[in-house]
Amino acid sequence: MIYNENEKEYQVKFYQNSQSSKSAVFDYVENLDLKAKAKVLKYIEFLRQHQGYLDEPYSRHIKGKIRELWVDFGRQRHRIFYVMFIKKTIILLYAFLKKTDKTPIAEIKKAENNYFDAINNQKLYE
Repeated sequence: MIYNENEKEYQVKFYQNSQSSKSAVFDYVENLDLKAKAKVLKYIEFLRQHQGYLDEPYSRHIKGKIRELWVDFGRQRHRIFYVMFIKKTIILLYAFLKKTDKTPIAEIKKAENNYFDAINNQKLYE
């Protein structure tokens, strides 16, 4: 295997609202209890190590380029929408606690809006 020192590893970034600079995903993760937070962060790192491509039972395609990371902890079902972005960057778009069998359309819409905001403000993620 040839190792190229100039190739950087994949990185994970939290979506930032272009107007407020706040990150709802970061806040979501920070407000979890310690054990749930540790598991969510472990899965995010697992996602990074696998270059953003995980199959079920870890992740699934939602719509367009948006995928959903599944983190189940006890009876809690944490979901984090993410997208592969430019320059080996994975952007975590939106997170929520899933309470129904189907992913609510309103939650998908929030992730889509964040995705479009990220595309229109790419400098925030360079």
